[in-house]
Amino acid sequence: MTNILPADTYVVINRSILTDQTRKIITILYQPIIGSLATNLFFTLWMDLDRDEFMSMEETHHHLITITGLTLDELNAAREKLEGIGLLKTYYKETKEEKNFIYELFSPLEPHEFFSHPILNIVLYNSLGKKEYERVVSYFKIPKVNLNDYEDITISFNDAFQSRPLTVFENNIENMKIKKELGLNVKETIDFEALISSISKDSINMKTFTKENKKLINDLCFIYNLDVDEMRNIIISSLNEKLIIDKVSLRKNARNYYQYQNDGRLPFLVYQNQPEHLRSNIASSSKKAKAIYLFEKYSPYKFLKLKNNGKEPNERELKLIEDLRIDMGLEPAVINVLIDYVLRVNNQKLTKNFVLAIASQWQRLNIKTAEEAMNHALKESKQKKNKTTNASIKVKEKIVPTWFSNQDEIKDDKKEITTSEEEEMKDLLRGVYENN
Repeated sequence: MTNILPADTYVVINRSILTDQTRKIITILYQPIIGSLATNLFFTLWMDLDRDEFMSMEETHHHLITITGLTLDELNAAREKLEGIGLLKTYYKETKEEKNFIYELFSPLEPHEFFSHPILNIVLYNSLGKKEYERVVSYFKIPKVNLNDYEDITISFNDAFQSRPLTVFENNIENMKIKKELGLNVKETIDFEALISSISKDSINMKTFTKENKKLINDLCFIYNLDVDEMRNIIISSLNEKLIIDKVSLRKNARNYYQYQNDGRLPFLVYQNQPEHLRSNIASSSKKAKAIYLFEKYSPYKFLKLKNNGKEPNERELKLIEDLRIDMGLEPAVINVLIDYVLRVNNQKLTKNFVLAIASQWQRLNIKTAEEAMNHALKESKQKKNKTTNASIKVKEKIVPTWFSNQDEIKDDKKEITTSEEEEMKDLLRGVYENN
């Protein structure tokens, strides 16, 4: 990721047609997925176009930071969400004097495209829940009108207009502005060569592997975490009489297979970080405040990856995170605190039963923020210490997080961080600092 400095310049280019309907779609359909910060950034970049709806004047990122109120880290994270969701493309050029960026804005998918998308539709459903999702769907539905008793009296074009001789006409539509959607750019998650070679040529029409179908297959493999063998069987069961993939059947069969394997649940992405309204507003440079910032900044997936020294979490760990997020309803930052705590007090092992026992308690206590989770962990730690000998206390103090230390100091410390305190903080979340 290219680091952005406040003095770096940018220009916004409009690659589509942005309307009031665009604002509604992004606010209602995209914001639950990308969050309010990324939504705010998109609208701010759009605002830069008001002087000229095709291309903005050159601005600095200091201007963007001032207008949005975002930090540089938040700005980068918001930009990446817009890029990932298909609303923004970013170009970068560096010279000896400066760094320049170009931000291209694209339209969101139309509602009917969004709700039929194999990834976005499911992510929105899991972000909103069944009741709110159904309310959003109904918002975009056209009301049915009974026309049975009415006669269609609409006239045709040639009844309304007549053709007349025209002298000269040149139809030059080059570079004409059109509504343009970028769409999701999902990296290839399945080996198509292995997939196609695993299917007998007699059982499928090889022409069915069009660019469009391959994209759908790849999207389904990503959202449902399917391997070659699983997708092959799903494809074979989704062929029509001409041995061509029926896309409706393919999507339905992939969803049914996943739900069968996962007790009727739909997939939930483990890449969400803490919602903005549940983040801390502590204005402090204490160890605890820094820890809270890191717990809120990263998604459970990325946080665990950092704790694994950059290695991808295995399937068991991802399933555990999904259970904590879906079944237990824990917020992302709370899951991160739980992961950090368990790894430190349980010899770097994420023992499922141990994790779920703590998660169940935190669920009953309705713990929603990183600070609440840390305070409760501190309380539990103190209660355990009171039941042990002084010798065991010393042992336990070595393995618990450093934010379990002096609580009064943590509450009110607003002094500059010393070198020793900084080193303690690095030890608190060493994986995060080393892989940041």
